[in-house]
Amino acid sequence: MNIFDFGVHFTDEKSCRTHFKEERDKIGVICNRCQGTQHYWLKNKWSYECKSCSSRQSLRSGTIMQGSKLSFLVWYKTIFLLSTTKKGFSSKEIQRQLGLKRYEPVWAMVHKLRKAMGQRDDRYTLEGMIEMDEGYFTIEASQQAHETQKAGRGSKTKSNVMVMAESTVLEDIDTGKVERQCRYFKAKVLDDHKAEGTDQSFVDAIDGERTIVFTDKCTSYVNIADYVEIHVTEKSNEQTTKETLKWVHIAISNAKRNFTGTYHKIKKKYLQLYLNEFVYKLNRRYFGERIFDRLVIASITANGH
Repeated sequence: MNIFDFGVHFTDEKSCRTHFKEERDKIGVICNRCQGTQHYWLKNKWSYECKSCSSRQSLRSGTIMQGSKLSFLVWYKTIFLLSTTKKGFSSKEIQRQLGLKRYEPVWAMVHKLRKAMGQRDDRYTLEGMIEMDEGYFTIEASQQAHETQKAGRGSKTKSNVMVMAESTVLEDIDTGKVERQCRYFKAKVLDDHKAEGTDQSFVDAIDGERTIVFTDKCTSYVNIADYVEIHVTEKSNEQTTKETLKWVHIAISNAKRNFTGTYHKIKKKYLQLYLNEFVYKLNRRYFGERIFDRLVIASITANGH
């Protein structure tokens, strides 16, 4: 969806509310009191009324917009900005684009949408052939830390992120040339370099044991073989980066470039949210204009409804 299409479909508050209701009705509304699924729609109040217990809930209730004082139009414009480009927008830039005076509500809205992206991707697991490696992302730290800390493992200026890519081997029938193509990605911030944390993040991300995993010989991966059918390890070098773990390192380098050019000093506790946005759009890189509706759906289901 380009800016002209958006302007045609979403001209005012009512058009955004109507679209949001249509998408929510497709998913279904659950009563907060009795868990009933049958409701009346009270048009004058823009609310649902449960047919079983007469309990009411607003259109925003149970969604990512619950408790927000920002209009549906502002939310929709933000969803459009976040979904329309490969690169991200800082909250400050979105505030400027929307012409809003206060920064804090915009910051909260954008992070809620990033959280919804992560929750949506957490519903899906990787399968088949998986590349896995770790990347070190620059985070906010003191000037002294940046001047004295070395890059890499253990640095206070870097955060350790486990990145996985679901890749498949494709062979050209005519030439016999073999290439690895990639479908989906995952990226999770790790608290430390211990195998236990890596194991749990890995298990949460994969679909069962019928999986082949490619990694380097990092000590954090010593237990990976217990959870998969085959664990292939190679010594970390330039060839491994370009061939065996190609897609993982493409994702890591693209994410770092994206963050450096868009955001200013990402705090470690918020790094996962920025990764959520990057991976969400990367996994939907062929969706085209459908990614806007997908993010609206994610905003409806983010709180478990």
